[in-house]
Amino acid sequence: MTSLSEGPRRALGEDDRDTAVQRVQGAYAEGHLSYEEMDERLHHVLTATTHGELAAVLSSLPAEPADSTATIGAVGGRITRRGVWRVPRVLKVASALGRVRLDLSRAVIEHRVVDIELELGTGRARITVPRDAVVDLDGLRAGWKDTRYKPRRAADPGGPTIRITGAMGLGRLKVRHAWRR
Repeated sequence: MTSLSEGPRRALGEDDRDTAVQRVQGAYAEGHLSYEEMDERLHHVLTATTHGELAAVLSSLPAEPADSTATIGAVGGRITRRGVWRVPRVLKVASALGRVRLDLSRAVIEHRVVDIELELGTGRARITVPRDAVVDLDGLRAGWKDTRYKPRRAADPGGPTIRITGAMGLGRLKVRHAWRR
């Protein structure tokens, strides 16, 4: 995401607006804003059309924490994350050979949008997402086999968006929604 100081005249995207809403709500939750101030700022965030307008609304808020990024890598073998674990804003997964299994169904997801960047040579990858998640696979390139994913018929509002990007070599990615919450 482009920082707010870059390109103040550039049109806002939905992710930019969602991030700004989270910052205003977070500042209210931490006691930096009264309810009335939060309500007014949310109105300005939702009606802003440029990054400059958005920056003006957010300028007096406490500094935004840096996006968290984590990298998991292996030359061979398995990469597994399951159970209760904290999902960073950006998760980079690199594996030359072997299997990758990421289970986000019981993970702590603090971000509205999570980017998973895959760089896989051979082997399979399976990602289990929360039941209410929206999955975006537009940025993923599959080399040999197609990705297997069946979207939920009706996504619950308020779930995280999981964007999966990167490249798969000779393996296959299978994405599924968890059965339970």
